[in-house]
Amino acid sequence: MGTESPAKLGFEAIPRNKVYQEVAKQLERHITEELKPGDLLPPERQLVQMLGVSRSSVRDAIRSLELKGLLEPRQGIGTVVCSPHAAPGPLATALLEKRKMIAELLDVRNMIEPPLAGRAALHVSRDEIAEMEEILVRQEAKVRGGELGIDEDSEFHYNVALASNNSAVLKIVDVLMDLLRETRERTLQVEGRQEKSLAGHHRILSALKRGDAGAAEAAMRRHLQEVESIVLKKL
Repeated sequence: MGTESPAKLGFEAIPRNKVYQEVAKQLERHITEELKPGDLLPPERQLVQMLGVSRSSVRDAIRSLELKGLLEPRQGIGTVVCSPHAAPGPLATALLEKRKMIAELLDVRNMIEPPLAGRAALHVSRDEIAEMEEILVRQEAKVRGGELGIDEDSEFHYNVALASNNSAVLKIVDVLMDLLRETRERTLQVEGRQEKSLAGHHRILSALKRGDAGAAEAAMRRHLQEVESIVLKKL
């Protein structure tokens, strides 16, 4: 295992939005297929040039892979590839303690999303309301058809964050949705979970339509509490 020089990797151009997710996917593929524990990731500025994306997108992607335990920042050396089975660092340890990690992520959602919903009630546009209504129509159709509606569940929360008119917080919500995706897939199969989720979304949307910040915040808090009780019981 060496850390003498960064590995040379070949990347594809990254299209469209949610850029950091695509960057993370390409990096993860190269890490698992071409690199070995101890290898150095190319420096940020080099990855920016190779991928044709912003520095913030590269940083967000690297951070998300650190959360997965695939990368570790080392002072004075750079970002080093980790073995998934090696002794974990602090972030990887949190991942291995699955119940604790998920509880903490849900706690972060409770800190962020209710105030965001309240803010969204004051900033949401007619077009954004229409988009959320369309998402819930699709979610209802999937629930009636026996599907999970995972994408719509995430999409609704992302659109509430979008309506809050704060682009920085979108990245946080995006990462949270990604990290909790596996949990959402399992818990949406719990009897009654989909219907509760849908009802919660409708309450949130109703408050947003009225421009009632207090009601929107309370509806989001209630929704997340219902989700949390099911998620932690399932684990």
